[in-house]
Formats: sequence, C-alpha cells, structure tokens
Amino acid sequence: MKLQLFKTLPVALAGLLIGSAASAQEKPASSTTFRTWSIGVNAGVLTPLSPLGGKNDFSNNKSGFGYGLYIKKQFTPYFSLRLDGVRGKLKGDNTEPYESGVVNNSPVRAFDTQLAYSGSLNAVVNMFNIDMFKKENVLQLYASAGAGIAGYKPTITTAAGTSLYAGDKNIQELIIPVGLGAKFKLSDAVNFDLGWTINFVDGDNLDGYYRGSNDKYNYAYAGLEFALGSGKQLAFHNPVALTYDEAVKAKQTADGLRSDLDAQKAENAKLRSEMTDLLKDSDGDGVADKLDKCPDTPAGTVVDGSGCPLKTPEKVVEKVIVTEEDRKVVNEAIKNLEFDLGKATIRSKSYASLNRVAALLIQKNFSLKLAGHTDNTGSKELNLRLSKERAESVKAYLVSQGANASRIEATGYGMGQPIASNKTAAGRQQNRRVEFTLY
Repeated sequence: MKLQLFKTLPVALAGLLIGSAASAQEKPASSTTFRTWSIGVNAGVLTPLSPLGGKNDFSNNKSGFGYGLYIKKQFTPYFSLRLDGVRGKLKGDNTEPYESGVVNNSPVRAFDTQLAYSGSLNAVVNMFNIDMFKKENVLQLYASAGAGIAGYKPTITTAAGTSLYAGDKNIQELIIPVGLGAKFKLSDAVNFDLGWTINFVDGDNLDGYYRGSNDKYNYAYAGLEFALGSGKQLAFHNPVALTYDEAVKAKQTADGLRSDLDAQKAENAKLRSEMTDLLKDSDGDGVADKLDKCPDTPAGTVVDGSGCPLKTPEKVVEKVIVTEEDRKVVNEAIKNLEFDLGKATIRSKSYASLNRVAALLIQKNFSLKLAGHTDNTGSKELNLRLSKERAESVKAYLVSQGANASRIEATGYGMGQPIASNKTAAGRQQNRRVEFTLY
C-alpha cells in the first residue's frame, strides 16, 4: 500500500503545479491594493474513518476533539497555497457490531491515538466565484489537496483491560489530505470558514492495530480566517467584473483625450514660446533679461541676483592689544603652575592664578597658545607625551572655567627646547614649564 501511495504522490503534485501555473494567468491587472496573506484558526471533530471506502479496524469509531492553524498565500482570486497544522485525538472501540451485524472479536478492544502534529502543504482552488455583475463575493466554495507528514502515538486496550503503548516515539507517516469547504466573508479582514478534510495515511498504524489496509481519518472544522495587510481580499475579488469596469473607464478616458489633444498642442506651443522669451539671457551672466538690472555685463563678471557686478566686502581684521597688565596675569600663572611629579595633574595651589587667566580670555576674547616643555630626565617619547598632556591639562582647566576651547592651542615639545642647563637641579626645574602666549 505504501508503494501505491508514493506512486500517486508525484501525479498529485504535478497536478497542483499545473493548476498553479494556469491560475497565475488570471491574476487581476489592477492598481487596487489586495490582501494576499492570511492566517486561520479552527477547531472541530476528528474521526478515524472515511466515507470514501476502505476497511475499518474497529467497529465503533468515536469523535475526538481537534484544532488547527494555517497560513495562506493567495496568488490569484482562484488559487492559493496553504500550510496547515492540526493536532487532536482519535479514538474507537469494538463495543458495537459492524453495520452488517458482525461482531469484532479481536483481542484488541479499543484504541486512543494522540495526533501530536500533522503538517501539510495544500493547493486550494476557489469555485463558483465569478459573477459578471458582482465585484465582491461574500460566499466562496473551495476544494483542496496536498501532502504532508503526521506524527502520532497510539495506545491500545486489550480484552483483558490492559493498556499497551504501540511504540516509544511518535510514528511518522506520509498523509494526503483532500478537502472541501465554504467560506463566508464577514469583513475585509475576517472570514468564517467551514471545512471537511479526509486524510489518507500511508500506513496502518494510526489505530495501533494492523490489518493490512491503510488508515484514514476525517477532520470537520469551523474557524476564523484573518486577512493580513490592507485593501480588499484577493480571494473574494471578481476580476471579470473589474475588467468590465476598467474597459468602460478606459473608453471614457480615450474619448476625453481625443477632445483635448488639439487644444493641448496649441497650449504647449504657446508655453514654449513664453518660456523661451522668459529665459533669454543676452549678456550670458546667468540672469534673464527680464530680471537683469545691469544688461551688457562683461563676460566672466560675478553678478548678484539682479545681474549687477557683485561687490566683495573688505575683510575686517580685528586688532588684538595685549597690555602689560594682561602679561602680568599670565606670568603670575606660569610662576604658580605646578604639577604632580611625573604627571599632568595640576596642583590646587595653581587654580587661583589660572582662574584669572580664564577670566582674562573670556573678557577680552584673547587667543592663547600653551607650550609644554620638560627636562631631559627619562626617554624622549615619555617627555614628549608628558609635555603634551600637561599643556592639554591646562587647556582643559581653562575651558572648564568658561574659556573658548577653539581659541586655545595646546602643544607639547618635550625636552627639545630647554631654557637652562639640564646638568643642575635648578636648570632642570626651569626647563619643566608650560609657556603661555597671548595673541
């Protein structure tokens, strides 16, 4: 039986693909926005039998609760692909005879199968959805077919009342779902869905009892479908009615275009003539003659918006005057400036004189150059970095007191510019300094 089912699967899939390609030709050519993605939830009844024939392993098949979820992509008003998932419970027993009156005396008296999951990809074809005078249908009949996988765990009960589990894991089997349904549009975003699906199982393990013929099970359900996005639902759209409306609209548009074409040509010619006159620029300075207050400007002359030569304003140089009193404030700050040994941390005794320098920079808007220097103790690289960090430390303090950072330049020169001999302690003390230059 498995071999036969696998042989029919390629034929079924080929039919789905052909139907998809044929339906794709019918997708409406319209600027209308359509909802093509949707999700659905449903619940209903699972029964372990099929009205389409086949043997039943148990005489009394009971109804169990089932529930499902799906996501659907609508490609045309007539064709979509739907990914379904269903869970639930299947059960039955031999407490009643078959319809023929035969009593099932099998040692297996009942089964209870947990359908842990079933997932299938289905092609859905909408039927009876064409009405020349109706653009939107509210009732839709559809058929579906597909293929997927089901995982289930059957538990059987023997005549002795013993419950036996048929396996340690979920049994996985190929399923072929075939279904019919009716859908009612409640709004542009919500549909009420009624459906019935027969699932053909590629195996005889669904009820935990093997008799040599493949099992089947039904799922009858009701649920809601939610269309995602904005606009009308493509599934309920009637392209035939839309094509008729578009043809009428196109004819009306064509008639209006014919009546306006000659008048538009004359208007265009008039506009071209006016534009040529408006844009005429005799002296080539970029300003049209109608706006040019200085016609015949020599070539290459820079002009303003009225076409007259542009006057370049004279550059005003601000003269900075540094008084002796200003220099005294700076010299006092230099004399009082002290850092922690080998660091760029300013000692607190230097703050008062630095505050006066900051106030001077703010009051007179001076610029200041800070030049850091060291003695020759240590490496050249270390001294260069330390001198730079000390100059930057002074700058940061002045800025923290309100001075303009863009007017302060901090540079480190290391031990390259001594002002005294580095052979004595007094000379090295003089060389460890930060020079202030106002300008």
